[in-house]
Amino acid sequence: MGRLTGRTAIVTGAGQGIGRGIARVFAREGAAVVVATRTAASGQAAVEEIAAAGGTARLVAMDVSDDAQVTALMEETVAAFGGLDIMVHNAAAFGEAQTDAFDPVLYDRMMNTNLRAAFTLSHAAIPLMRARGGGRLLFTSSVTGPRVAMPGIGYYAASKGGLNGFIRTAALELASEKITVNGVEPGFILTEAIARLTDEEGRAQMERYIPAGHMGVPEDIGHAMLYLASDEASYVTGQTIVVDGGSTLPESPFLQDQI
Repeated sequence: MGRLTGRTAIVTGAGQGIGRGIARVFAREGAAVVVATRTAASGQAAVEEIAAAGGTARLVAMDVSDDAQVTALMEETVAAFGGLDIMVHNAAAFGEAQTDAFDPVLYDRMMNTNLRAAFTLSHAAIPLMRARGGGRLLFTSSVTGPRVAMPGIGYYAASKGGLNGFIRTAALELASEKITVNGVEPGFILTEAIARLTDEEGRAQMERYIPAGHMGVPEDIGHAMLYLASDEASYVTGQTIVVDGGSTLPESPFLQDQI
């Protein structure tokens, strides 16, 4: 439908998984997409996939936890496309550690990638959006942390809970400048990482507790992000959309078995 025609979007972590799905959806809707990812090979594959489908994309290999590289990302985006309209921070770090065995290295890695980068990317993007007369700051959050919990992933949960707090505060601060700030909270999405970690039987067990009966795909998140990036969502700010096939609705797995 061309809802993003003429606009430039950065998508971090766009080399694979959810980020790549967001980049594909945005490019199909006419956006020029900057594929920002640490791994150049997967990022280039995403760029080539978008180009083959008739879209416009450019690779910037970078680490969102490095402030200098965040600045360079914005500079390369402006040099390539003249400005910035949409910034999607999707890149994330994940790891497991029990609360009684604090791992400061793992903690810092997840906080820097998942939460601190939301601040540094926004700080760098906001002046470019002001120059355009408005824009969209979008974030991939999670149902884990803001809505549900799992043992052993307290750092990740805390980073995503903090991210939701950031979304609401930044939205309040920027609303008068026509810069909206929103997020999407994915549930179980079948990405390359999930496919590597589970076999068919394991995925079937997980899907048993999803009311929709199956995992989502990256484009499911991309379509929610598309709405938030579009003109249709100009009056929506400070919100997150849960995209989880209903998995957070039952009070317990026992109740889900009764459906």
